[in-house]
Amino acid sequence: MEENKNIEQTSEKEPIMEIKAEVESPKQEAPQPQKPAVQKPKSQKKGMSFGKVFLAALLAVVAGSVVTFVFWVVVFSGVSAAFQTETTDIPESAILKIDLAENIIDAPSKNPMASFDFNTMMPTQQVTLFNALKAIDAAKNDDRIKGIYLNLNGAGNTTINILEELRTAIEGFKQSGKWVVAYNDVYSQWMYYLCSVADKIYIQPEGTFEWVGIQAQTLFFKGLLDKLGVKVDILRPTVCKYKSAVEPYFLTQMSDANRQQMQEMVDNMWGVLTDAVSASRGIEKAELNRLADELAVMLPEEAVANKLIDGVKYADQMEELFEAEYGIEDVEYVTLGEYVTGLKPDVSKVTAPKVAILYAQGQIFDGEGSDDNIYGYTLARQVRELADDDDIKAVVMRVNSPGGSALASDIVWREVELLKAKKPVIVSMGAYAASGGYYISAPADAIVADKLTLTGSIGVFGMLPSYGEAVKNKIGITFDGVSTNKYSTIGSGVTPLNDTEYRAMMRGVDRVYERFTSLVAQGRNLTIEKVLEIAEGRVWNGVQAQQIGLVDTNGGLNAALSIAVDKAELGDNFQIVEHTEPLEGFMALLQGMNVKVRQAITSRSELGELYLEYKQVESLLGKKGVYALCPFVINFE
Repeated sequence: MEENKNIEQTSEKEPIMEIKAEVESPKQEAPQPQKPAVQKPKSQKKGMSFGKVFLAALLAVVAGSVVTFVFWVVVFSGVSAAFQTETTDIPESAILKIDLAENIIDAPSKNPMASFDFNTMMPTQQVTLFNALKAIDAAKNDDRIKGIYLNLNGAGNTTINILEELRTAIEGFKQSGKWVVAYNDVYSQWMYYLCSVADKIYIQPEGTFEWVGIQAQTLFFKGLLDKLGVKVDILRPTVCKYKSAVEPYFLTQMSDANRQQMQEMVDNMWGVLTDAVSASRGIEKAELNRLADELAVMLPEEAVANKLIDGVKYADQMEELFEAEYGIEDVEYVTLGEYVTGLKPDVSKVTAPKVAILYAQGQIFDGEGSDDNIYGYTLARQVRELADDDDIKAVVMRVNSPGGSALASDIVWREVELLKAKKPVIVSMGAYAASGGYYISAPADAIVADKLTLTGSIGVFGMLPSYGEAVKNKIGITFDGVSTNKYSTIGSGVTPLNDTEYRAMMRGVDRVYERFTSLVAQGRNLTIEKVLEIAEGRVWNGVQAQQIGLVDTNGGLNAALSIAVDKAELGDNFQIVEHTEPLEGFMALLQGMNVKVRQAITSRSELGELYLEYKQVESLLGKKGVYALCPFVINFE
C-alpha cells in the first residue's frame, strides 16, 4: 500500500475522487425509418425557397460574426487595458486616497488575468501589500502629499490582516504631523477598525454603521450525508481534538473542544478590534461592549452621539472640509496604485545588497504548478535560487497558506533549512500560516505574525468518504471487480474501511503528526513536550502564538523586513526586491481567462456568500489522504 501523506486545505482544485460509469452500449443496427411520401414542389418554388434560406443563413452568419467580433473587441480591449501600466505624475498638492475598490492583495498574482473583472468586463486596479505599505511610507516624507483620505466604500478582496498592516502604516504616517480623514457611506466593523486610526471620521447622512460584535458559524453536513447514504471514515489522532475541520461530517454541532477554540478566536479578534478603537477614540472597552450588546449604534446620528463618528456629511462636502480645515483648494486625489507608479526609483541603491521577498501563497500541493498556489517543487526551486544568489543577503518569506501536502511541505522545509545555513530567513505571516503553512515556516530564524493571523493548527486528520451504497440506493449504480490481494480495494471509496484497513491508514496519520511536531520542536527550540501541549490541531491567533513561542513577535511585512536587514547587518545600504514568477505567454492568458470566468459564474450567481463553504466541502469530500486543515474559513466584508 502506498502511504498517502497529504496535508490538505480548502482547495480550489477538482475532487480527486470521481464516480464514473462508462458503459459501452451493444452495437446494433439502428432501424431505418421509412421516408414519408412527399410531393416535389415545382421548380420555381424550390428556387425561391432556397434563395430565402440562403439569404437568411447569410444574414445570420454576418450578424453572428459581428456580435462575436464586438464581444472579443470588448474583452481584449479590457484585457489590454488591464496590462497597461502608466507612470503617474503626482500633483504638487495632492491627497493620498485609499479606497478598497482598489484591491489590496497580499501577493502578486501569477494569473495574467487577475486584474480583469469578467462580471463588468473591465480591468480592476490591484496593489500588492508591499507596494501599499511602500506608498504610505513614502508619502510620510513627500511634501506633495498633504494628508490621507480613507474612503473605503469598495470592499474589494482585502483581508483583515491587510487592514491591520495598513492601520499600522497609517499610524506611522501620522507621526509626520500630517492629517488623516475618513469618510464612508457604510461602515462595517472591520472598515471602521481601519478608519478609527483617522483624526476625523465622517459618514453619509443616510448611511449605516455596524457595531454588533463578531460571530463565527459552522455548517454541519452529517444530516445531508445520512440522507444521501454517504459514509465517511474519519482518521484523526485522539490527541488532535481541536482538528475540527472534519466535525461537520460526523457531528451535528460543535464539539466542546472546537467550541472552546472558536469562542477564544472570536473573543481575541474582537479584543484586537476594540483595543484599537478604544485607544484611537478614547472610549472605554466596557462602553464599546455595552454599545454592541444593546445594539445602540445603527444610525449615523447614534454613531456621532456615542463618539464613534465625528460628523455627518455628504461626499461633496468633504472637499469643502479639506479647504476649510486644511487649506487645500482644488482638491486633487492620487490613489495608492497611482502614487506607487509615480515614485522615482532610488538610483543610489541600484547596486546595494538585496533583501528578497519570497511569496508562499495558497494551498500546498505536490509537484510543479503555475497558478496562485504553492507547489513543492516550484517553491523549493525558488528557495534554491535565492540561496545561490550572492546578491541576496536575506530573505523574507511571506507565508499566507492554510496548509497542504505533507510531502510538498517537507520538500520546502528542507530547502528553507539549507537557505538558513547561508543567509537569514525571516517569515512574515499573513492571514493564515497554519498546518502545512506553519510546517514550512518553522525552520526560519524568526517568525513575525500579525495580531489577527491564524496560525498553529499543528495536527492532522484523514477523511475517506465511501459512496457505494449511496449510488446504489439513489441512482441504481453498482460496483463489481477483481483484485489480486485481500486489501487491494483499500481507499477505493466504494465501501467503508474495516478495522484492519482503518488501523493501517492510522499508521500514516500518526507518522505525519509525529514528524510535524518534531520539526516544530527543532525549529522553534522547544521541547517536544511543550510542542505536544500546544499542538493538538489547535488554532492560535498572532497574539497567542507569540505568548506560547510559535512566533517571535507581532507585526507585519515591514517589521519582518526590518528584522531581516538587522540580521544581515546591512545598515541603511540595501534594496528590497520581490521574487516572483508570473505566468507568461498566450496559454497563460487563456488559462487565466478560464479561471476568472469560472469564478465569476460560480461565486457570483448560484452560490453567492456560500461559495467559500462550497469549496471547502468540495475539497474535503473529493480527496483522500492525510490532512492538516485549518478549520476556519474567514471571509472579510
